[in-house]
Amino acid sequence: MRTKLTTAAVLLVTCLAFAAKQETLQDLMVRCDSAKVDDRPGLCADVAERQLKSANELFTAGKVDEARSALKDVVTFCEKAHDAAIQSGKRVKNTEIEFRKMAAKLRDIKRTVNFEDQEPIQAAADRLEALRTELLTHMFKGK
Repeated sequence: MRTKLTTAAVLLVTCLAFAAKQETLQDLMVRCDSAKVDDRPGLCADVAERQLKSANELFTAGKVDEARSALKDVVTFCEKAHDAAIQSGKRVKNTEIEFRKMAAKLRDIKRTVNFEDQEPIQAAADRLEALRTELLTHMFKGK
């Protein structure tokens, strides 16, 4: 009995700690803008990933205008992550990998939407690929 109670208490504390760590998207956006340059690539990429997930859900729900707005946020925060990664020299490889995954997800989303809605998604995927290429160039440039 005591083991079950202890296990339940540990589980409850873990869940509460996890819930406390979950920041709202708006809080994360604000934190991203005020963070140190070294921390910005990860924070901005996290915002972009959350917005990408939101855009996918919105496209699925048929809320195209809201989805396009989320798509713009994806590109904006990827650009911020790119700039911070190059400026700080931190998380360049991780940021490039995250961009590759997001671009692939965008291409997957593009295949599921109406023809009229595909162009902005393709443009976002192309922009992420361009940012990713710049990060690769930065990583492998000669000293």
